[in-house]
Amino acid sequence: MPASAKDSYHHGDLRAALLTAAMEMLEQGEPFSLRALARRSGVSPTAPYRHFEDRDALESALATEGFRDLRTDLTVRGALPSSAAELAELGVVYVDFALRRPALFRLMFGNECDDSDDQRVRAADDLRELLAQAMAAVFPGDDTAALADAGWAVAHGLAFLHLDGKLSANSPAEVAARVRAAYAAIFSAGR
Repeated sequence: MPASAKDSYHHGDLRAALLTAAMEMLEQGEPFSLRALARRSGVSPTAPYRHFEDRDALESALATEGFRDLRTDLTVRGALPSSAAELAELGVVYVDFALRRPALFRLMFGNECDDSDDQRVRAADDLRELLAQAMAAVFPGDDTAALADAGWAVAHGLAFLHLDGKLSANSPAEVAARVRAAYAAIFSAGR
């Protein structure tokens, strides 16, 4: 049951609460608007507009959170990869994120980054920089920007092939094995 509008304003951070509620709505497949978000959050219909100019701004904020969550998943081990096999594990994590959070993943990549939204652009750039650092750690001296783009493209393509049902996703182990095999084939062909 939603809290009353008065209670909602005293929880501390309305913007964060709105983002949490919007993320839940997105990931549960509920259609959302700023008005529906206000209802779910127990605030006045105009309250979300104090934090998000429109639905596009809300979606951009959700995408930013998604990029940060994905980067967190990719860095959970802490250290940069030291082998091609460890790089492939980044691909496994990437595809797993897409399959666990398909609505968010589609939102993150469904629109171009708006250069006027610094946070979203920065979050996407942080992800690309992480991939470049990972490639540089394994392939020092090579064109790490091109390798990062290629590695990202492989993971991204595999993610959408699985999401769109072009490749079966019957089990996480099957998906992970396919991702590892794709990276192994590419890395062995390039050497």
